[in-house]
Amino acid sequence: ETEAETDADTDADTDAETGVDSARLPVPRRCTVILPETVEGVAFVEHLRGASAPLGAAPDLLVEVPHGADRRTHYDALRARLQGPLPENLHEFFSMNTDVGAWAFGRATAEAILAADPSRSALLVRCLLPRTFVDTNRVVELAGGDLTQGGMTAGIPVYVTDPGDHALLLELHTAYVEVARAAYAAVCGKGGLALVPHTYGPRSVGIQQVDAEIVTNLREALAPDKADTWPLRAEVDLLTRDADGTLFAPEGLEEALQAGFREAGFDVHTNDTYFLHPATLGHRWSVTYPGQVLSLEVRRDLLVEAWRWDEEMLPVPEKVARVAQVLAPALARRLAPSPRP
Repeated sequence: ETEAETDADTDADTDAETGVDSARLPVPRRCTVILPETVEGVAFVEHLRGASAPLGAAPDLLVEVPHGADRRTHYDALRARLQGPLPENLHEFFSMNTDVGAWAFGRATAEAILAADPSRSALLVRCLLPRTFVDTNRVVELAGGDLTQGGMTAGIPVYVTDPGDHALLLELHTAYVEVARAAYAAVCGKGGLALVPHTYGPRSVGIQQVDAEIVTNLREALAPDKADTWPLRAEVDLLTRDADGTLFAPEGLEEALQAGFREAGFDVHTNDTYFLHPATLGHRWSVTYPGQVLSLEVRRDLLVEAWRWDEEMLPVPEKVARVAQVLAPALARRLAPSPRP
């Protein structure tokens, strides 16, 4: 069990697993860096400290999970705020497209680092906005492109047609990005590292674009006679470079993780299904803090009991730990000597 604590007095309503928390987590009075706080319905912020971590030091590690809204409660909460028409059974697309397990293995990685070195601390940020409605890893103005040709999904999907809904989602996107910006400044701006965990579906399904027919198209593409015909993705894909091959991840980490994941029995690739695309905020943070940010994808079916594309799934702790046990030591070896002012 990780010997770590939070700086805030969280109450019984705080749930680190779901991230559904209406309380703001106060910054410790003796902390010399300004840390972002939880914003209800937008972002859950948690500061984990090892038992001997100095209160005045900047966090060593940031875990930012822009697609952290992976529970049906997250979907229902934002869906209830939207007034305009949306595709029927859109929750099926949410289940298919949400990064289940990303928050779990990101947090487990931070806990493992603190357990190995109690002088460390970590700042965790979990987005609570389902990417079904607004994608906080996208430049919000992005209209989206042909997914079968390497295009990206939109910041706000085209099936959101109500002007009031669009304005609300734009406001929420802005609010989350401000939390993330402050988090990167507090950690990477002080010399720390950032981990951006993602998960993706097991296969590259031939959906050309996300539009009002997305549920119908998914049901057709994932029918029992077709589901297993789509190309299987790598179990782990390290997102370390842009389209030109420029490295943005910490020096040597790409090679260390390739070796570590292979030794642990994973099929690992680099920049295979995805790469650091300029339409993503993951790219923005990587360019702003070169050599300090690692993004990666892990296949969702490896983190849950059973893969069911149209239902809510929960990560299995033992499967989550298998990923964290590779990430934690590789990241820890590249952290700055502690404590940092």
